[in-house]
Formats: sequence, structure tokens, C-alpha cells
Amino acid sequence: MFFIEPISIICAVVGILVGAAFGIFYRKRIAEAKVGVAEERAKKIVEDAAKEAEARKKEILLEAKEDSIRTKNELEKEVRDRRSELQRNERRLFQKEETLDRKTEALERKDEQMSKKLEELEKQKEEAKALHEKQLQELERISGLTTEEAKNYILAMVENDVKHEATLMIKDIESKAKLEADRRSREIVANAIQRCAVDHVAETTVSVVQLPNDEMKGRIIGREGRNIRALETLTGIDLIIDDTPEAVILSGFDPIRREIARLALEKLIVDGRVHPSRIEEMVEKARKEVEVIVRDEGEAATFDTGVNGLHPELVRLLGKLKYRTSYGQNVLKHSMEVAHLAGLMAAELGVDVTLAKRAGLLHDIGKSVDHEMEGSHVSIGVGLLKRYKENPLVINAVEAHHGDVEPQSIVAVLVQAADAISAARPGARRETLESYIKRLQKLEEIADNFKGVEKSFAIQAGRELRIVIIPEDVNDEGMTLLAREIAKRIEEELEYPGQIKVNLIRETRAVEYAK
Repeated sequence: MFFIEPISIICAVVGILVGAAFGIFYRKRIAEAKVGVAEERAKKIVEDAAKEAEARKKEILLEAKEDSIRTKNELEKEVRDRRSELQRNERRLFQKEETLDRKTEALERKDEQMSKKLEELEKQKEEAKALHEKQLQELERISGLTTEEAKNYILAMVENDVKHEATLMIKDIESKAKLEADRRSREIVANAIQRCAVDHVAETTVSVVQLPNDEMKGRIIGREGRNIRALETLTGIDLIIDDTPEAVILSGFDPIRREIARLALEKLIVDGRVHPSRIEEMVEKARKEVEVIVRDEGEAATFDTGVNGLHPELVRLLGKLKYRTSYGQNVLKHSMEVAHLAGLMAAELGVDVTLAKRAGLLHDIGKSVDHEMEGSHVSIGVGLLKRYKENPLVINAVEAHHGDVEPQSIVAVLVQAADAISAARPGARRETLESYIKRLQKLEEIADNFKGVEKSFAIQAGRELRIVIIPEDVNDEGMTLLAREIAKRIEEELEYPGQIKVNLIRETRAVEYAK
């Protein structure tokens, strides 16, 4: 037993070793077999890839060959087309060259013919010139006048005939135009004036406040004049307290300030308490009250004239015109009258009535602030209307209503006419004596500067200029032209309401004594 076990172990070990060697050998054989199979597969894949690449190469070469053949065919076709086009162009150019050659030959022949005709014309011109000189010499011999003398004589005759015919034509045209224009304009203006009846008031630079008794004067003055100084300082108006019974005079150039002072003073009189703090309170109340009145008056003016859509500030400025006068005429009433007149005339002429009324109502808007800003009321008004984005036609009508610029529409002309009608109506405006006399003197001075005027007289308050003509210097035909020139000079140099009649008088007297 003891010897058998080692042998068994040895045999077992030998068996394990033999099995392991056999397993290793077997695995090696299997691995070699797998490697061989993999090599075969790889070789086959490489061969297949080579075959496929060769086939693809042949296909690409074949496609490239076909593309080159197709491109070659296209290029050959394009070359053939261009060659044929060039041949056609060559044929056309050849034909044009032949045509130009023929035309050149024809022009050369015509040039030769023209040269011959020009030579013939030059000869005929020389012959005609010689014949003309001969005729002129013969005419000068027969008439006894030189060429220059005969020319001047004919021109003088033609000038006299033309002047006579022009004068007759002017008279005829003027008479026809006046008949129609006077009739139509009288209808329009008379109709407008009859249908527009607006009340006018005249205001001055002073206001009078009635007092209940003379004792109130002392209370208004106050201790050491403190009350009257406070009122004057707050309103900017001078208070004149004199011997006038039961009355105080308010003096100032600004009508709105004067109205505020009047209302404040009347409130103080009614209240009875007159001292600086109370005066300040009443002045502030009066100022607010005047602002309300101004706004109401502006709205009433737009309502009465039918003008809508005005900027609120323009409505307020219109209301301020209630306290503004020009030549004694209330500017707000004047503006409303101009709006009505312009609207009525626009309706007669078929023009935009609303636009005409709007321009007429706003034409003097600059007068509401002309004492606060530099410039004429026209330039101030144009600036205000531009600031508040008013209609350009309205702005032009305002700018042109005194002739500062040319009217751009019929509305502007109607506003000019309506403004002149409102200003020239008897009693509408007052004029200072000095400016009135200067205007009459200027009228006579303008007429006296014309040749042929003996003396002139401005009559009918400057509405007519009567001129006596020297009969030896101006004939009957020349009187029409002279009257027109004088009227034109008056229009250029003078500003006046309405119109001025230029009346020329020519009288020829012959005196002889029988002895």
C-alpha cells in the first residue's frame, strides 16, 4: 500500500501532463486552422476589393470618356454656330458698306449741286443788292429824303398810328371789362355787405369807473397812498383821481390790464374793504375772470363764424382781440366781419367757404400780442399760425392781406378784399389828422411829378385825385395812358383803404377880341 500510492500519484501526474500537452497541441491546431481560415477570408476580401476597384475604375474611365466625347460635340456645335454667325455678320457688314458707298456717292453729287446753286444764289444776291441800291438812289432822288430820314418819318407815322390804335383798344377793352367787372363785383360786395351786419364799438386807452360817492376816493388812495400804489403795481395801470365827481379814470395802453384793473376796482367798491391784501386778492380774481371772458369770447367768435378745429391757444388769442382796437375799430368785431365777408364772396365765386372764413377770422391774430412781441402784426400772426400747424393757404392769406407777399390762392385775394371793405366802410375807422393830411399831400405830389400836369387837387377826403392837364403837352389819346401811369404809381407808393379815382381834365381855349 505504501508503495502503490506514490505510483498512483506519479501516474496521475503523468496523465495530467499528457492531457495538458495534448490539449495544448489540440488548441494550437485549432488556432492554426482559424488563422488559416482568416487568412483565406482576408485574401478573398482583398481580391474582391481589387476586382470591384478595377470594375469601378473601368466604369469611371468609361463615363469620363463619354463626358469628353459629349463636351467635344458641344464645343464643335458651338464653334459651328459661331462660325455661321460670323459669316452672317460679315455678309451684313458687306451689305452696309455697299449701302454707305452708294450714299456717299449720292451725297457727293448733292454737294456738287449745292455748291453750284450757292454760286448762283451769290450772283443773284449781288445783282439784287445792286438793283436795291439803284432803287434807293432813285427813291432818294424822287423824294428828296435820305434813307435815314425816310426811315424815321415812317417810324414816326407808325408809332402815332399804333399809339392811337392802342389807346382805342385800351378804351374799348377797359369799358367792356369795367361794365362786366363792376356789375359782378357790385353784386358780390353789396350782397356780402347787406348780409353781414356786425356791431362795432370804439374803445380808447382809458376806462372810467363810477364811484358811489367822493368819500370812496380817499379809501382808494389809502393811508399815504398805499392802496393806490398796490393797485397800480399789481395791474400796471395808472389810476387818475382828480376833481371829476364820483369817478376814477384808469389809463393804460394794454386793454386787458385795464379791464382787470376795472373789474378789481369795481369789486373793491362793492366789497367796501380796501387794503393791499384785499386788493391783491381782487386783482387775482379779476385776472381769472378776464381769462374766462377771453376764452368765452374766442369760442363765441369761432361759433358765430362757423370756424372749427382751431388750436385752443389760437381761440384764446382771438378772445384777446375783444380788448384790442385799431383806428378806433374793435379788432375782434373787424375779424368776424372780414370772415363773414370773405365767406359770402367765396360762396358767390364757388370757392371753399370754410377756408375763406378761417383765413378771414385769423388775418389779424398777430394784433393780440403785438404789444408783447417785436415785429409787425402780420409777421407775428404768421409765426403764431406756423407754430400751431395752421393750413398753409391760411398762413399765406394772413401774410398777403397787406400785400407783403403775393397771394397764392383766391382765398388770399378774398381776405384782402374783405379786409379793405371792412376798413373802408364809413365810420369803421378813425384816422389821425396828421396822417390824413400827409396822404393828401403825397397824392398831389405824385401827380405833379408827371410831365404835362399843370396842377392837381386831392378832393373827397382823398377818394378822388383831380388833375388839370396842359393841353399842348398831352393829347386826348395820351390822357388814357397818363391816367393809368398815375394810378399805377399811387398803388406802388401809397397805402390806403378802398380805392382812389384818378380824374384827368384837359381843356383847350381859344380867345380873340373883336375890335
